[in-house]
Amino acid sequence: MINRRLFFLVFTLGIGTGVQAQFNPAATDYKLVWQDEFDANGQVNSAFWSFEKGFVRNNELQWYQEPNALVDGERLIISGKREKIKNPRFDSQSSDWKIDREFAEYTSSSINTRGKFEFQYGILEVRAKIDTSMGMWPAIWTLGIIKPWPSNGEIDVMEYYRVKGEATILANAAWANEGQFNAKWDEAKIPFSNFLEKDPEWPSKFHIWRMEWTEASIKVFLDDELLNDVDLARTVNPDEFNPFHQPHYILLNLAIGGNGGDPTGTLFPKEYVVDYVRVYQK
Repeated sequence: MINRRLFFLVFTLGIGTGVQAQFNPAATDYKLVWQDEFDANGQVNSAFWSFEKGFVRNNELQWYQEPNALVDGERLIISGKREKIKNPRFDSQSSDWKIDREFAEYTSSSINTRGKFEFQYGILEVRAKIDTSMGMWPAIWTLGIIKPWPSNGEIDVMEYYRVKGEATILANAAWANEGQFNAKWDEAKIPFSNFLEKDPEWPSKFHIWRMEWTEASIKVFLDDELLNDVDLARTVNPDEFNPFHQPHYILLNLAIGGNGGDPTGTLFPKEYVVDYVRVYQK
């Protein structure tokens, strides 16, 4: 049953930000094809989501684990915590960052729909509240289902982290360049100060991120403001494969450290809160 919130507009008035509205499919060719309203209690829906576990990418500090992602009957809450977890793969002789750390000092969660829900073209909308403290790196993103990264294609609907020390909201797409694991990027990097100037209470509020994906382009919006418009005629790998002309799956995660900055002086726990995830297609 579709949640009653779905087919009416919700307006959130911010200081100088105008109106943000949920996507309304009325009078369009789009139909809701997948959603998670997070309206149960306890664990995330295992029919929709899988977990990444342990140390995963980017030399980040957090240990990903299932208990840090819980549903409270209305929202998904991904908690970042300062806690010590022993690494079962620890090997002091290894040079692999995932193995040569005896302990993780932080925990969090990363969930994804791989193998459970994938889509090609359409509108992805996520309403969320992010924590903007030092060290936090929340994200809403997608990856293509075939080929290794970056040949599979990455769409960053939302990332928040530090760029040259400055808090930044990002909306990106990545695909393959020459050489293994070498990516080309179409990046939008908006200083977070721009949003705070419009609304000093921005971090305490929910916001709506929307991706509009067609065969020709990927457009990423934040509260109806266009952040990036990616021309898919340009996003071709060296082997002529276009990774944005294939199905993608959805990821939600809260990383700690890495590009997020040093969390040593940050008070924990932290929360990345997601109200809903919805996908529409024609």
